[in-house]
Amino acid sequence: MTGRGDSQRFRVGLRLALVLLYGLVGAVHLATPDRLMPIMPGWVPAPRLVILLTGLCEIAGALALMSPRLRRAAGIGLALYAVCVVPANIKHALEDVPVEGLPRSWWYHGPRLAFQPVLVWAALYAGGALDWPFARRPAAGRAARDPVIPGEEDRGIPEDLS
Repeated sequence: MTGRGDSQRFRVGLRLALVLLYGLVGAVHLATPDRLMPIMPGWVPAPRLVILLTGLCEIAGALALMSPRLRRAAGIGLALYAVCVVPANIKHALEDVPVEGLPRSWWYHGPRLAFQPVLVWAALYAGGALDWPFARRPAAGRAARDPVIPGEEDRGIPEDLS
């Protein structure tokens, strides 16, 4: 990435990819919840309902990513979702639980588990909640762009003392 335009194009492309991914995966959760029941950890209450609700959340998050007003909240929500599904992914991998249509090999589970933090970052970046690693730091640091600590001006503290 060489410039702001490149990073913005990347963000838009990533956003579209996540809209498709979460929209499709959400539809699968709604259409075939029983298929995913075996990978649900035993401590999850009402697992079928949780699968259906996660499908709705994935679709809602995908739709919200397309709305500038909702985009940031959607990115944060989808990032949290990606963290929340880790226990099911771990159970699926460690217990070698068969799920129709999915491989039962570590060639599948290893990359899937390793990719989970990337999904968290992708949701935050696509939603505009995070600019790392493409944002440039100001040369003079925070003090140059924020000379007064927020709220200090309200307490009558002169700027030269903050």
